[in-house]
Amino acid sequence: MTNLVTLENVSVAFGQRRVLSDISLALRPGKILTLLGPNGAGKSTLVRVVLGLVAPTEGVIKRDARLRIGYVPQISQLMRKRTIEENLAMASMIGRGRRKVPMEERIRKALCMVGLKDVEKRYPVELSLGECRRVELARAIINSPSVLVLDELTASLDEDTIWDLFHLIGELNRLGTTVIMATHAKNFVNLMRKRVITLVDGRIFGDVRNGRYGDVM
Repeated sequence: MTNLVTLENVSVAFGQRRVLSDISLALRPGKILTLLGPNGAGKSTLVRVVLGLVAPTEGVIKRDARLRIGYVPQISQLMRKRTIEENLAMASMIGRGRRKVPMEERIRKALCMVGLKDVEKRYPVELSLGECRRVELARAIINSPSVLVLDELTASLDEDTIWDLFHLIGELNRLGTTVIMATHAKNFVNLMRKRVITLVDGRIFGDVRNGRYGDVM
């Protein structure tokens, strides 16, 4: 089975500050990989390396040529002066190879998949924080990505909303989407029991299959 993304001895430094050190890992199709660690451990930088937004200072990254990535950043990028439909349409136009399905149909399908209906003409300010994060998830999946990258999707949300989002992530994974996510949602990581990678000071401190929050062996 071909890895979707492979990192070999990757390090990242910003000036004199080393953020990641000697990271080696492989992302296999159909899996969920959870990145854990304290603030400043390097989770977001590792996410950005996987996305290709940050180039390694040292090491090698290999990506499958057919890789399609959907991304939900830690800080919301919804445009407040555009409707939900317009926000999703812009992501839809960026996607490649999806022109056979009309844009309006893809927008409705993506919103339905995240549990939102009839919000196309509304603006982000009219939705709750949890609903906005669902919209961002819909935007990330509108072009049917093979890999979904989530950077603290559940930050600042209540437990009911977090549970709903984790359920959606599980459903997307069961439909074949590979997921890599950075999170602090301890209780839900423990329920999911997927691969857990723990970062400490920019290094992999633990890599556990079917892991729980805090597992390093």
